[in-house]
Amino acid sequence: MEKLDGPRFGPAAGGAPDALVVLVHGFGADGHDLIDLAAMWAEAVPGALFVAPHAPEACDGVPFGRQWFPLWDRSAAQLEAGVASAATALGAFVAAEAARLSLPPGRVGLMGFSQGAMTVLEAGLRGAVPDAACVLAYSGGMIGGERPVAARPPVLIVHGDADEVVPAAASRTAEAALQGAGVPVRALFRPGLGHGLDEVGLAAGAEVLRGVLGAV
Repeated sequence: MEKLDGPRFGPAAGGAPDALVVLVHGFGADGHDLIDLAAMWAEAVPGALFVAPHAPEACDGVPFGRQWFPLWDRSAAQLEAGVASAATALGAFVAAEAARLSLPPGRVGLMGFSQGAMTVLEAGLRGAVPDAACVLAYSGGMIGGERPVAARPPVLIVHGDADEVVPAAASRTAEAALQGAGVPVRALFRPGLGHGLDEVGLAAGAEVLRGVLGAV
């Protein structure tokens, strides 16, 4: 599998990073889709390096996009295999970056949008990134939510009630599964918001990042 990489930002404070925030894009996009969030969130975590890796696969039906796992077969078995593979690839990337930056355990935050949200929930809760400081999941859901978790980092779920691509019910199901597994989870369901991000959800993400990855 090809080595992941993508656009980077920070640390806004200068000097060596004291944390890493990985931004995981959705189906048919690439890392450039989310890296602009870094300038906004850098105020909360000025010591963090932000990286938005491009997904490892060319996207089905979208010539210039990337995908974390294919969606042509949406059977439970195929989706679970796909997201597990994506989480493994992301985990290897995160481990290499954390080692390169000499970060201690617990200094990595994961954020994902749409298919990226599904990927970071898998990676942060089922062992691919074993010591994530937090998982921020926007407009996604949790594939195979009934499967056991291996870690319990704080999770923020944000989803638009008017999402026309991934129904908000996917995140409601994920919230219930995480609560049942003893994972500290906060969920925001935004009235009238479609498949996208808004200021309220992004401010909530900044709050989580500041709380877990603020000044050491």
